Amino acid sequence: MISISPKDIPTGKLHGYLLGSVGPRPIAFASTIDEDGTPNLSPFSFFNVFSANPPILIFSPARRVRDNTIKHTLINAKLTKEVVINIVNYDIVQQMSLSSTEYAEGVNEFEKAGLTMLASDVVKPFRVAESPVQFECKVNEIVELGNEGGAGNLIICEVVKLHIKEEILDENGVIDQHKIDLVSRMGGNWYSRANKGLFEVPKPLSTLGIGVDAIPMEIKNSEILTGNDLGMLGNVDVLPNQQDVDKFAEQHPEMVRFETVKKHTFAREFLLKKDILSAWKVLLIK
Repeated sequence: MISISPKDIPTGKLHGYLLGSVGPRPIAFASTIDEDGTPNLSPFSFFNVFSANPPILIFSPARRVRDNTIKHTLINAKLTKEVVINIVNYDIVQQMSLSSTEYAEGVNEFEKAGLTMLASDVVKPFRVAESPVQFECKVNEIVELGNEGGAGNLIICEVVKLHIKEEILDENGVIDQHKIDLVSRMGGNWYSRANKGLFEVPKPLSTLGIGVDAIPMEIKNSEILTGNDLGMLGNVDVLPNQQDVDKFAEQHPEMVRFETVKKHTFAREFLLKKDILSAWKVLLIK
C-alpha cells in the first residue's frame, strides 16, 4: 500500500486519485443564466442530495486545476441565485458529455448538445426537456473551499419545484430504478450505468466539437439515430473531407444506393463501435 500526503503530489494527480476512488458519483446537469438571460449548461459530478425537509441539493463547480479559473455556472449562480439541476440518465449521457466542452462565453450549450430548453415554472434558468427529473432550485449559499486550482465551491440549493416524467414511475407512483436508467461518474473516461455496469465516454475534445447544432437537419431528424448518437457525431472538430468520403464510398459501393434509413442504420453500427469518423463518412456519401 502506498501512503500519500496530499501536499506532496501535484493537484492534478491527487484529483485523479480522488475521482478514481470515490464513486460512482451522481451527475448534476446544471442549467443557469447570466444577468443578460444567456443560458448555460454544464455537468458536475461533485453532487448529491443532503436533506428532504428542506429539500437540499449541493453540487460543487471546482476551480480549474490547469489555470485556476472558474466556470460560468459558478459565476451565474452567484449573480442570479438560481439553478436547475437536471438528472442524467443513459439516454442523454453523450449529449451531457458534449455540453462539458469549454465553449466560449455566450455559446448556448443546449444548442451545441442538441438538447431542448424547457421553461421553468419558478426560476429563470431553463430545464433540460430530455432529463427524466428536473429540480428548480434557489441558491441558499455558496461556500468557497479555497482559492487555488482544484478548490471546490459548494452551491447549496433548495428545491422549489421538481418535475418527474411519468414514464419512469411504477404502478405505485414511485420512481422505477430500471426505467430511470441512471448513470454516474467514475474516474478517467469511465461511467457506471445503474442497470448495466461500466462503460466509457471519451472526454470532449480539447479542441471544440462542432456540436449537434452543426449537424445537417436530415441527420438530426433521423428516425434511427438517437440523442446519444448525435452527441457522438457532434464531438468532432472537423468533418471528413470529400476526398476521404469518396474513397470510403469506393470501398463500400453498396452504400451509394442506400436509402436514408438504411444509411443511418449502417452509420449507427459504426457509432456503436465508437468509430465516429466512419459513421460520418457513411452519412456524407451522396
